[in-house]
Amino acid sequence: MIETIARVSRPADPSRTGSPPARLPAKGGRRPRLNITPYLFVSPAFVCLLAFGLLPIAVAATVSLTDMDISGLANWGNVHFIGLANYRALFTDEAFWASLRNTAVFVLMGVPVIVVASLAVAIALNQSTSRFFRALRAFYFLPAITAIVAISLIWGYLYNTQFGLINYLLTSLGMEPVHWLSDPVVAKFSVALVAIWRASGLNIIIFLAALQAIPKEYLEAASIDGASEWRKIIYVTVPLLRFAIFFVTVTTLISWMQFFDEPYVLTQGGPTGSTTSISLYIYQQGFRYNEFGFASAASLVLLAIIGVVTAIQLRARRSADD
Repeated sequence: MIETIARVSRPADPSRTGSPPARLPAKGGRRPRLNITPYLFVSPAFVCLLAFGLLPIAVAATVSLTDMDISGLANWGNVHFIGLANYRALFTDEAFWASLRNTAVFVLMGVPVIVVASLAVAIALNQSTSRFFRALRAFYFLPAITAIVAISLIWGYLYNTQFGLINYLLTSLGMEPVHWLSDPVVAKFSVALVAIWRASGLNIIIFLAALQAIPKEYLEAASIDGASEWRKIIYVTVPLLRFAIFFVTVTTLISWMQFFDEPYVLTQGGPTGSTTSISLYIYQQGFRYNEFGFASAASLVLLAIIGVVTAIQLRARRSADD
């Protein structure tokens, strides 16, 4: 019995069993092959980012250090290096600071209204299940897919001082007609109203998607606890939409800091430059006054401002999560 137990417990001799002994991986052996499949899938997006994102920024940074104009496109000999002269001229240009102030006014008027109004409309649409309210989703999204030129032309007719529908309704009520696009103060609100109406549709769809992703168990638990609809919105729905609200706020803020379409089509930056945004200012300097180097310097300044504002938002979001 003892010999049998010793024979069973003794390790088998590899030479007798015919099976090769297990080998430990040698030090300094070959590393496993790199799987390039993920990089192949990512490469098209990376190439597009490089070609249409980073490369134009590098070109604009180079052009901003020159006095390039349209003659420089035909003959590179007409382009001269001038260093930081464009930036010095930019920061001493009163029109540049006026365009920054106009952009700040547009941002303060548009971003809070769009975020709050889009969220309110999305919550209202999400509460109802009737076919009429489902059709309203497409109605609200329609301005986001309509051409800006068509939208601006229609609103231009509505804003017309003599023959516009809005002033016709006002005069029918015994009120004086309003100079919607020719008064420097009123023109800001008129242009911002069109942009708010146009931009709300996409954000409503984003909020609707986030609302439908909220588990119903949370709302059912709040109902069992006796919470009213208003309390469920304030204490359950809105906190669960923090990321969606953050996303909409960041994207809306970036888009309004690049505010261009509505003032360009409706007012051309007038009257007296009251609706000239920083993006429209860059366009005017580059394509109206033929100052490509100066416009490139202004575009880089705008890029830096957007980067700083976005970084502050991301930092605030990270601090709130911590």
